[in-house]
Amino acid sequence: MYKTIALVILSIGLLGCERETYTTWSCIDSAGSKFPMVLKKAQMQFQDSQFDYCGSLGPISYFASKCPAQIQDSSKVFTPSSGKLISNTQEFQCNEL
Repeated sequence: MYKTIALVILSIGLLGCERETYTTWSCIDSAGSKFPMVLKKAQMQFQDSQFDYCGSLGPISYFASKCPAQIQDSSKVFTPSSGKLISNTQEFQCNEL
């Protein structure tokens, strides 16, 4: 009986310790201006806005404020392996911090 109670208390304690996972990137545009980007759970924070994860096709991830029917039409196209980010028509080179 005591073992069961101890396991329940331990399990509840471990759930409270769950940490949010996020990745911070530094992105540079063609003019050399820097912009921070954060990927946190299923969202992207970039240029003072937040975008939802719309899906992936192969190595490319798509984000938008409202996901379109065709994810390829998303406003943010990100390739984590190369760090390439296309925001609307502007291209950025991002490096993970």
